[in-house]
Amino acid sequence: MSAIYILWLRQIKRYVRSRPRIVASLGQPLLFLLALGFGFGPIFQRAGQGNYIQFLAPGVIAMTVLFTAIFSGIELIWDRQFGFLKETLVAPVPRLLIMIGRTLGGATVAMMQGLIVVVICLLVGFRVTSYAKLPLAFFFMALVAVMFTALGTAIASVLSDFQGFQFVMNFLVMPIFFLSGALFPLTNVPKTLAVVASLDPLAYGVDGLRIALLGVGHFGVAMDAVVLCLITTALLGAGGYLFSRIQV
Repeated sequence: MSAIYILWLRQIKRYVRSRPRIVASLGQPLLFLLALGFGFGPIFQRAGQGNYIQFLAPGVIAMTVLFTAIFSGIELIWDRQFGFLKETLVAPVPRLLIMIGRTLGGATVAMMQGLIVVVICLLVGFRVTSYAKLPLAFFFMALVAVMFTALGTAIASVLSDFQGFQFVMNFLVMPIFFLSGALFPLTNVPKTLAVVASLDPLAYGVDGLRIALLGVGHFGVAMDAVVLCLITTALLGAGGYLFSRIQV
């Protein structure tokens, strides 16, 4: 357990020390909130869907957690190239514990980044309908963070350098985000898109956040929680297996 704590703490310290990275990572959420939120807000309202900032904010929070979590996992490639991973693996600690510590650290960083975006959303006009459900929102944020940090670790375990990073971004992360319903409601969409969205794990995280923060959702809180728990467990298992076979 001490190894998990040390690796978790190392990830947190790395995040706190990288102040320029923290500021830079807030640029995209701000762009979505300001450009899309206020740009499409009148159209969304005229369509009878209400305040677009209210609808968009949970999706932007989930997006922030997604990107930060994926990048935290893929930092494994950086550690491998510069020798930090070799120093970690020579320790007399099972690789599974190393993977769990890194995953929990990356997920905590993603949660911290997501909480910063929650504050920004509140500043631009987002309002939570029930503060009593905030623990449920944190629960879904944590599930999304652990799930995608484990996915990033699994991907980084089979990539030897950054050449495949662009592939991961263009053909995995971006479709996961744009097809999740973070930017548009999943009600009354074409059937094909509805099926694709139902296969997107982030869609259940976004829906869970909307239920917790706004009281409205598409799949239902029980479905969201069960699907996210199952996928998170599967990805943790896959990430642990691939990390145990990593070569440095």
